[in-house]
Amino acid sequence: MKMILVRRFRVLILVVFLLACALHIAVDLLPKLDRRAARSTGEPGCSCAQPAAEAAGPGWAQARSRPGESAGGDAGWPNKHTLRILQDFSSDPASNLTSHSLEKLPPAAEPVDHAPRGQEPGSPPLRDRAHRPLLRDPGARPRVPPPDPSGDGSLLAKLFEHPLYQGAVPPLSEDDVLFNVNSDIRFNPKAAAENPDWPQEGAEGAEFLPTGEAAVDLYPNWLKFHIGINRYELYSRHNPAIDALLQDLGSQKITSVAMKSGGTQLKLIMTFQNYGQALFKPMKQTREQETPPDFFYFSDYERHNAEIAAFHLDRILDFRRVPPVAGRMINMTKEIRDVTRDKKLWRTFFVSPANNICFYGECSYYCSTEHALCGRPDQIEGSLAAFLPDLSLAKRKTWRNPWRRSYHKRKKAEWEVDPDYCEEVKQTPPYDSGHRILDIMDMTVFDFLMGNMDRHHYETFEKFGNETFIIHLDNGRGFGKYSHDELSILAPLHQCCRIRRSTYLRLQLLAKEEHKLSLLMAESLQRDKVAPVLYQLHLEALDRRLRIVLQAVRDCVEKDGLSSVVEDDLATEHRAATER
Repeated sequence: MKMILVRRFRVLILVVFLLACALHIAVDLLPKLDRRAARSTGEPGCSCAQPAAEAAGPGWAQARSRPGESAGGDAGWPNKHTLRILQDFSSDPASNLTSHSLEKLPPAAEPVDHAPRGQEPGSPPLRDRAHRPLLRDPGARPRVPPPDPSGDGSLLAKLFEHPLYQGAVPPLSEDDVLFNVNSDIRFNPKAAAENPDWPQEGAEGAEFLPTGEAAVDLYPNWLKFHIGINRYELYSRHNPAIDALLQDLGSQKITSVAMKSGGTQLKLIMTFQNYGQALFKPMKQTREQETPPDFFYFSDYERHNAEIAAFHLDRILDFRRVPPVAGRMINMTKEIRDVTRDKKLWRTFFVSPANNICFYGECSYYCSTEHALCGRPDQIEGSLAAFLPDLSLAKRKTWRNPWRRSYHKRKKAEWEVDPDYCEEVKQTPPYDSGHRILDIMDMTVFDFLMGNMDRHHYETFEKFGNETFIIHLDNGRGFGKYSHDELSILAPLHQCCRIRRSTYLRLQLLAKEEHKLSLLMAESLQRDKVAPVLYQLHLEALDRRLRIVLQAVRDCVEKDGLSSVVEDDLATEHRAATER
C-alpha cells in the first residue's frame, strides 16, 4: 500500500512539472502568435514595444525572442571578427580596484526639458515627456561651424604661433622613439582588404616597402599616431595624423564591440573597419549636472565629456600627454548589439517602458537595470579614446601616485596629515633625480583645472626608463563641479613648490585676456561632433582655477625665491635646438 502511494505521488509531481512547462511555453509563444495573427488579419494586436523594435532595426525582435539561448549557441550572431593585438588602453587592472568602499549612487536628476537631438524645437515630441529617461542628453544643441585654424580670427591659431608653443624637442635617436617603423611595426595592408579605401597590392599609386608593408604615408591614422610617440611627447604639435584620427574616431565604421574588464563602470572596446580601436565611455549625466556635495570622489560617475575636454585642455597646455579623444553619437542597435561577439553584453539589452533601447553590461558596481544606459530611442552619446600600442609591443610601467588619496570614507592619506611629505618623496626614486617631480607638478595643475581627484596611478613607457613623460590616462572624473574648487588637489604644488618655467609662462599667457583659457577651450571643443562639450560654467571655472594656480606659485616664489621654485627647462630646449 505504501509503495502505491509513493508511485502515485511521483506521478502527480511529474504531471505538475509537465503542466508548468507547458504553461511557460504557452506564455512565451502567445505574444508571437498574437503579432503573427495581427499581421495576417491587419488587426493592431500588441504593439507595446513596436516603436523601439522598429527603431532598433530588423533583427531586434528576432534577437529579443531568444534570451534563453545557450552560451555555446552561435546562431544569428555576427560573423566572427578577427581582432589584431596592436593596441591596448588599460592601465594596471589593480588601479581600478582600489575603491573598496564605493557608495551606491542615487538616481540622477531629470535632464532639462529640450527637444531631442535631431528634432526641431516646437515639433511634436517623439514620445510622452512623462516617460523621459534619466541621465540623457538634454536635447538638441546649436552647432557652431568649426573655426578655420589658419584664419585670422582663430584664437587657437594665434596661441600656437606664440614662441612658447614653438620649442623643439631634442634630436631623436633610435632609443628615443617608441617604434622603429621598418623593424618593429609589421602592418600588412592585405589584412585590411575588406576596406575599399585601402590601397590594394598592384593598385596604381600604391607604394610598398621591400618587406611587403605599405609606405608610412599609407598607414591608417591610428598607426601614424603610434609611430609618432617618442621619449618627450605622445604626439608632436603639428602632427596632421592627430586631427585625422579625431575624425576617424567620430566616423569610422564599427565592426566589433566587447566589454572592457575591470573598473567600477561600464566601458566598451570598439574596433573599427581600419583595425583601429578605441575605448567607449557612454553618456551618464547631462552637461549641467554637478556631483552632489555629499558624494565621495570615488562614488562619482565617470563623464564622457570630461574625457573629451581633458584631451583638448592637455593640448592647449602643451603637455600632449592625453591620447586623442572624440565624441560620437552611437546607434546602440547597429553599432553595438548587432556587431558584438560578447554574449554577456548582448543579453543585457532590453526595451524600456518609454520604448527606448537600453543595456547595462557587466561591471563591479554600476551595471544593472537601475543604472542602464538608454538611447533616444537607440542613439546614445559617448566618448571614444584612441588606444595606445598594445602592451606586447610597447610595455608600460604603472606607478602609484605619491599623492594618491586614501579611497576611504574616514582614513586620510599620509600627505594629508604630513606637511613635509614632499621631502620624503624627493628622496625616493624616481623622484630623487631627473624631472619626474616636475611631471607630477604638471599633472597636478592639469587635474586641478579639471577638478579631478581620482589620480591614483599613472603610467610611463618602459622603453624610455625614468627619463620620459607621464601619460595622463583616465580623466572621466574631471569637470564634475563648477561651483567648487578642490584646493587639496594642489597639495603637491604647495608642499614641493616646484614648477617648470615653460609651464609657468604658459599659465601666465593663458591668464591674459587675448589668450583666455576658457575662450580657447570653447573654440577647440566646437570642433567635436557632440559640441558643446562643456557647460559654460565649467569653462568659467577654468579661468578662476587658473588664477588660483598662479597665486600658489607666487606664494612659493615669495617664500623660497624664484630660482628655487621655477626650473628653467627652456634653456635646455634652446641648447637642444641649437645643437640641431
